[in-house]
Amino acid sequence: MKLLVSPASPYSAKCRMAARHLALGVEEVRVDTNAEPPELIDNNPLGKIPVLLRDGQKPVYDSVAIMQFFNRQSGGKLYPAEAQARTDAEVLEALADGITDCLLAIIYERRFRPEDKVEQSWIDKQWSKVTRGLDYLEANLPVVGDTLHGGHFALAALIGYLDLRFAGKWADGRPKLAAWPDQFSKLFPEFATVKPAA
Repeated sequence: MKLLVSPASPYSAKCRMAARHLALGVEEVRVDTNAEPPELIDNNPLGKIPVLLRDGQKPVYDSVAIMQFFNRQSGGKLYPAEAQARTDAEVLEALADGITDCLLAIIYERRFRPEDKVEQSWIDKQWSKVTRGLDYLEANLPVVGDTLHGGHFALAALIGYLDLRFAGKWADGRPKLAAWPDQFSKLFPEFATVKPAA
């Protein structure tokens, strides 16, 4: 299996970390989404990453579908079996991904619009969602027990992306959340090398 990724992508990082944690033997292939290479476009008409390529089978996208596929491939090792614990893990993943969506909306607004066309009110609205989400996580910090699940990997990818693109703008007043990767790294020592990077 091959996973089409970008080193800065938090969604790629989530799937890369999960695949490595589960020892699924997934080959990571870097692609430039702006260049729209055939290997990407031919396998995901949206031209987005990550995309999981499987020999002789249909590709899998986006990150949520890939994570669920990894869970099945591993015999259910990526999400809890108990119903409420499974729901909690999936909601954590949804919250982390949703905050990430808002961060990317801010980045794209600034990156792809001329400076005089940037809509600050849009940025402010997205940032208010980010701060509410982060404040919620600070007050309801996910527990890292003896095992990791999909929600943990989504949160780790989010924090890695915050450190990459919003360093100095999010951790103040959230000491527990800022320190959470230290707990996570005890069970996933590769975090420092797999988290979103320029």
